[in-house]
Amino acid sequence: MNAYTLFAVLILIVSLLLILVILVQNPKGGGLSSSFGGGGGQMLGGVKQTNDFLEKSTWTLAAALVGFILLSNFVIPRHNVNIQDQTELNSILDNAPQVNTPAAEPVQQESTPEAK
Repeated sequence: MNAYTLFAVLILIVSLLLILVILVQNPKGGGLSSSFGGGGGQMLGGVKQTNDFLEKSTWTLAAALVGFILLSNFVIPRHNVNIQDQTELNSILDNAPQVNTPAAEPVQQESTPEAK
């Protein structure tokens, strides 16, 4: 397994985890934390901690996703053209026959008599 494949798998895993964490949250404050202890006025035991954990995990996973995407750019397999191949390519292109295509002639529209 090369480094690019490793980063692709990590990006996929982090993306799925980020989707899961976002779906667990409720943007209006209901979400998973409200099912444990009710509304904002009644904070039981770990409800506040659940909100904090979900928010911190969202930001952490988002930052990790961006980081993995940027780092994967550096490990993309690239095929370098060496100098000998480049000179061979240039000589082939220089010796290639020139194809001259005639310019297209404008299409003339026939005038039709108007109905009277």
